[in-house]
Formats: sequence, C-alpha cells, structure tokens
Amino acid sequence: MNPLYTVSAALEKMKKYCAFQDRCIAEVRQKLASEGFRGEPAEFVIAELISEGFINEERFARSFARGKFRINQWGRVKIEAGLRAKGISSACIQRGMSEISEAEYSSSVKKWALKLKPKTGNPAKDRKLWMQRLMSRGVEPAWVYRLTGSQASDEELPD
Repeated sequence: MNPLYTVSAALEKMKKYCAFQDRCIAEVRQKLASEGFRGEPAEFVIAELISEGFINEERFARSFARGKFRINQWGRVKIEAGLRAKGISSACIQRGMSEISEAEYSSSVKKWALKLKPKTGNPAKDRKLWMQRLMSRGVEPAWVYRLTGSQASDEELPD
C-alpha cells in the first residue's frame, strides 16, 4: 500500500476517482482507507468532495439503478438491496428507483421470463427452476408468482 501523505494529495486523487464515475460515500471512504488515509482527514476529504459536487448520493442512486437495470438486468429487489448495502438513504433509494418506469420494467421482466423459462419436460420442476431464476434476478415475488403461476405460452405472459 502506498499511503497518501497529505490531505491535498488525497483530495486530488479522490476527485479523479469520483470524476471517472458516480461514487457513493462508502466507496470513497473504502478507497481512502485502502490508501492508508483514515479518520478525521478522510472525513474532511469526503466533506470537500460533497461540497464540490464530486459525491452526490442521489445522483449515485439514480445511475446505479439505471445501470443495474438496463445493463445487468437486475430486478427492483436486487437493486434496492445493492443500494442499501452501499449505505444509501431510503429517500435516495426511492429517487433512484424512480429512474425505472413501470412500462419499461414490465416489458423487461416479461422478456427475462421468456428467456429464463426452462424446458426440462417436468412441469413442477420447470416452474420451481423458473421461479428461482427470476427471483435471483431480483424480480419481486408478486411478479414471479404472476408470471410463473399462470399457464402462459411462450408468446404471451400476463400483464
């Protein structure tokens, strides 16, 4: 480890770190600690980054939710859990989740359901496996039961 020796050096390094992509306070705190920078000086750097707009928890929550949904194909449950794990407040989580429209979510979940539907020949086993696959994506249980509980064909899933 190469510890940072001055607050100004740590601040400049963290500005570059935060400018690369949206970061939350927990990620910056962890990065500072990995560089050997802890305690009051680290908190001062974080406060400066917040005041200068390099760290914004709401912006982070919004970009996290968008990215995990559109790129990683995560459901709402998994996205919320990821944000909670990063120490994001409930208010910011709600704002972040608002980035996912109901229509877009509905359409995507239906696509995932068709893609993840197993075909082993055993209907009970297929349903259980299908439910597990959807839940592991972070799709809400109500959606999973609605999608897998019906006898939907591959072309048509319930609304």
